[in-house]
Amino acid sequence: MAPRAWPFAEAERILERRPPDGGRPILFQTGYGPSGLPHIGTFAEVARTSFVRRAFEHLTGRPTRLQAFSDDMDGLRKVPQNVPNGDILADHLGQPLSAVPDPFGCCASFADHNNGRLRRFLDEYGFDYEFKSAARAYGDGEFDEGLAILLEKVDEVLQVILPTLGPERRKGWSPFLPICTGCGSVNATRVTDYHPERRAVSFVCDGEEPAARGCGEQGETSVLGGRAKVGWKVDWALRWFTYGVDYEMYGKDLIDSVKVSSRILRIMGRRPPAGMTFELWLDEEGRRISKSAGRPGMSVEQWLDFAPIESLLYHIYQNPQRAKRLFWDIVPRCVDDYLEGLRRWSELDEEGRLAHALWHIFDRGRGVPAYAGNVSYSVVLNLISALGSDDEELLKEFLQRYDPQVSASPGVLDALVHKGLAYYREQVLPGKRYRSPDDDERALLSRVRDRLAAFGNGDEQALQAIPFDVAREAGREPKELFRCFYEVVLGQERGPRFGTFVALLGKERVLRILEEKTAA
Repeated sequence: MAPRAWPFAEAERILERRPPDGGRPILFQTGYGPSGLPHIGTFAEVARTSFVRRAFEHLTGRPTRLQAFSDDMDGLRKVPQNVPNGDILADHLGQPLSAVPDPFGCCASFADHNNGRLRRFLDEYGFDYEFKSAARAYGDGEFDEGLAILLEKVDEVLQVILPTLGPERRKGWSPFLPICTGCGSVNATRVTDYHPERRAVSFVCDGEEPAARGCGEQGETSVLGGRAKVGWKVDWALRWFTYGVDYEMYGKDLIDSVKVSSRILRIMGRRPPAGMTFELWLDEEGRRISKSAGRPGMSVEQWLDFAPIESLLYHIYQNPQRAKRLFWDIVPRCVDDYLEGLRRWSELDEEGRLAHALWHIFDRGRGVPAYAGNVSYSVVLNLISALGSDDEELLKEFLQRYDPQVSASPGVLDALVHKGLAYYREQVLPGKRYRSPDDDERALLSRVRDRLAAFGNGDEQALQAIPFDVAREAGREPKELFRCFYEVVLGQERGPRFGTFVALLGKERVLRILEEKTAA
């Protein structure tokens, strides 16, 4: 029986749909639209597919491959808001992304630039994949067999697609998008006749939309060799057909597209691949993350500045069929969740490990870092805030004194301190707002100081009782005292437990801070 984890459940579905076929490697594929810079959603799709791939290999022992496919023959429909030199792109609306100049000035095309970014952050984690470019596949004739079949069966394809379109779009719609021989646009052309006997179509370049302004050119062109492409839902079926794709995930916004593409693939004589629907990534306001709309969310590079890549993968692994918000404030929580996973790993038996996120993140559980410490990312941020120091060695000294067990995991500790400092400088420090206490608050904080000064032996729990006792005796709500403490001492609305704060900094340092803050 397979372990109770979603990648293994997906692996079993593939096995049902794709029984052994002469030792042929099972092909996993992911798609990427390079109309904007890559974001974490793109990375997540490759990561989740890789989780399923490894689970399948573990269950079956069969060879597999993973393709990361870039749809870089798509026409540029609008200028993304998060790129420089937008006027350069504006002059090439409608042309294939692979023909649009690179606004960053470093690559042969806009598609090449974004493809390079995709490959760099996939390589950084060490994904095992093959990169595929639509422009190269069309140009090299890899799609020619499928294109010829689609042209021969164009009437059947139209019967599938046209009922899904509105009345206005049905008129003159074609699965084929010839590249204009005059202006190079792929968005402005319109097919006027089909010639399957010579693998060609007649076209006119008469688009009227800003992103598809035609030049008036008309004539006949072959559909082979990169001189034409097919539209999105047909294109998806075409690559499934050409490469024999066995598995591909897709966002919930593409459920209807999968159904249409699957019907077209059956017309071409093949069975659709297995696949799983995943929920979409949302920003802080609950809006869908979008490259082209200027809401790309965090990049993988930005996450790596602030947290280990494994913490991102741990977050990606959890329940892919539930929408997740992705913004700066979740980083500490994601790191702490990952650290909790590390703590539990040594307690798990073999079956428990197979069902755990770390087994998938660390290539079947190989090389999972040992970590038994109680130092969390939140503890590190609180210490940095309280000390006001960016001395990494000093911070590690305090943390090792607070929890000697972290010394046994120097790699984890180094990453927590180094990346915690980067997060503090960028995301915490700019929002700090210290305030002075009023007379009543000063009296309360003075009582906390006096109780702490008289405190003898005890653990964090005993220390934690001090502010509660002070608040109760003064007839105040504890939350009022804690809010005052955080805003006056730390310059923020929330903070650590009082007991943890004292254990981290040491009693004498906390007494000095309280003395300074309560001085009239």
